[in-house]
Amino acid sequence: MFRRATTRVLLLLCAMYFITYVDRVNVSTAASAFASELHLSHTEIGFVFSAFAYPYLVFQIIGGWVGDRFGPHRTLAVCAVIWAGATVMTGMAGGFVSLIVARLLLGLGEGATFPTATRAMSNWVPADQRGFAQGTTHAASRIGNAVAPPLIVWLMVATGWRGAFIITGIVSFLWAVAWIWYFRDNPREHPRITEPECATLSNYSGIKERLPVPWRALLGRMAPVTAVYFCYGWVLWLFLGWIPQYFLHNYHMQLGKSALFASGVFFAGVLGDWLGGSVTDRILRKSGNLRLARNVMVGVCMLLTLLSLAPIMLVSDISITMAALCLSGGFFFNEMTIGPMWAVPMDIAPKHAGTASGIMNSGSALAAIISPVVGGFLIDRTGNWNLPFTVSMVLMAAGIVLSFTMRPDRALEVEGEEAAARDARKFV
Repeated sequence: MFRRATTRVLLLLCAMYFITYVDRVNVSTAASAFASELHLSHTEIGFVFSAFAYPYLVFQIIGGWVGDRFGPHRTLAVCAVIWAGATVMTGMAGGFVSLIVARLLLGLGEGATFPTATRAMSNWVPADQRGFAQGTTHAASRIGNAVAPPLIVWLMVATGWRGAFIITGIVSFLWAVAWIWYFRDNPREHPRITEPECATLSNYSGIKERLPVPWRALLGRMAPVTAVYFCYGWVLWLFLGWIPQYFLHNYHMQLGKSALFASGVFFAGVLGDWLGGSVTDRILRKSGNLRLARNVMVGVCMLLTLLSLAPIMLVSDISITMAALCLSGGFFFNEMTIGPMWAVPMDIAPKHAGTASGIMNSGSALAAIISPVVGGFLIDRTGNWNLPFTVSMVLMAAGIVLSFTMRPDRALEVEGEEAAARDARKFV
């Protein structure tokens, strides 16, 4: 299996997801060190966490369009160079403003990565394995979440918090070199791909075709998907930003021990990503029902997320073990939605998968701006580290309802063809 070009491309994308999330969440682990050195409040730290998300939000749709227009090969190579440079710059920051600038640049570099990777997968992954591919790549990103806290702590001990950012930035540069060398936009042009592999793939929609984007129809179809993904993203970014600090401050733990507890929560997300992608594809193959495989699964997983977080709200003096189990369960079920959610843009608009997934991911990017700052504000005002996680339960309840408004069973191209046929019949 690992000799297949399709498998190696998927592994290369997994490496990208892993690296980008290490570069995103390393700041939350290092926050205790640079906040002390640079004299930052919790609210200011929240702004540092969320600064990444402003350009990340703007470049979701733009970056998805760029990935469709110029192809994943060139787009991801340029993105990698930008986010690698931003990570190195973070390690050279001298104050609050320079930290914000570095994180803004990181968001600019990573803004197009996931939509463009989705475009690459739409060409390189068989249609009935899209959930698995998305679940696997996002599982790699959650491994990055889980590995980042102990890894960054180890690098901080060895080189200081500045050295930790510089080293992880260099790794990003190395990934860019590997991507430029191995990947091809058209799978059938890859020197190592086989005929049996090509037979399983959809027809290549080349970047030279320059298909016009049906913006009005696409935005309308993706609006409910984006709303659901905002609810998911609220929980995700709250966890990514504040989980390491939660164990450190709420239970007065040592930095190394709090990093291990944070890693345990994030590893639960790894399992959730992988399992969610596998389950949604299995449901689709057995039932042939896209709404069952996508909508119902997302709604059920969001309900289980809400129930997992409920004890944090209901138990006033929750133990560290119970808190860790509740947060791990919540993160596990929240991440199980990833496979079906990221398959939906490919179901709705396979020829514009980059743009469609960029529209969807803008919901999570918007949540990334709001959620960490709201979390920091609530902690500063109340001193209650559990309150931000109880607020997220409201978002999960909204996501459950909204999940049933998505229509992955109606491909945009098919709707366009049916509309054209109806118009033609009017003149017959």
